[in-house]
Amino acid sequence: MPGLLASTSLFVPRPVGPIEGALGWMTGTLLGTVATSACVLAVAFVGFQMLSGRLPVRRGLQVVVGCFLLLGAPVVAASISGLWTTSASPLPPPAAQASEDPRGDLPPAGDPYAGASLRRD
Repeated sequence: MPGLLASTSLFVPRPVGPIEGALGWMTGTLLGTVATSACVLAVAFVGFQMLSGRLPVRRGLQVVVGCFLLLGAPVVAASISGLWTTSASPLPPPAAQASEDPRGDLPPAGDPYAGASLRRD
């Protein structure tokens, strides 16, 4: 039983081969916490260098754009591939409006506190 507890879930698909496993690891590394931390450190370092006058603004903007492309690549790719897919109807059909009152035959509710803040002389 100890081996059963240490195994992964049966519902998690395993990589087919070592190449796919390596690509999955690289993707996780390049788009995960390591990449985010590296981009934060790079922007902080470049910003400090720009403030001290040791780095031109153009080079600093190149670093920021590179970090944007690195971290935004999955979103950009998903949006581009979403533009190329065609669907039958881009918008869902409008919901049918109920014409009758859902409250039934109840009388309209009055406000029991209406006029409570008015001063009566």
